[in-house]
Amino acid sequence: MSAPEFSRVERLDTIGGEERMVAIAATAEERAALAQRFALVAVERLEAEVAIRRTGAGIAAKGVVRAEVVQACGVTGDPLPERVEEAIDLLFVEPAEAEDEVELDEGALDTIEIDMGKGGGGIDLGEAAAETMALALDPFPRSPRAAAVLKEAGVLSEEEAGPFGALAGLKAKLEGK
Repeated sequence: MSAPEFSRVERLDTIGGEERMVAIAATAEERAALAQRFALVAVERLEAEVAIRRTGAGIAAKGVVRAEVVQACGVTGDPLPERVEEAIDLLFVEPAEAEDEVELDEGALDTIEIDMGKGGGGIDLGEAAAETMALALDPFPRSPRAAAVLKEAGVLSEEEAGPFGALAGLKAKLEGK
């Protein structure tokens, strides 16, 4: 697996029990690579502010990811600017722990496996921020022109294609319209 486009590793030996704030921001080159990876027109800004600390369960990371991106409308291709401000509440865990099956309740943190690679291991806040940004985006962005373009192409709307659309068509037939 290749290295992430936006990697900001905090080494495990630098993380203690006291909360420490970490601020990260992607460079122009990193943002361009992320735009390509996530099939975006552009990533104009990606940054995060995260409080990290060691807990009995792993490394807790809590903060916010902020981004400004440009997506393409899935119908027209029009550029659609979008802002992201997404809270993160993550728990980085040892690899062996990540494989154990654990019951999580709705308030549980998302868990990410600690990379135990070079230098004794660490947590990649950059990759966590990039994934958080991507997951926060609208998966089916539509421009204001999308409905008209679809209608012009003969694509029925959900209302027209659904059961109520069929009933409306039947009603119109019965009324001789």
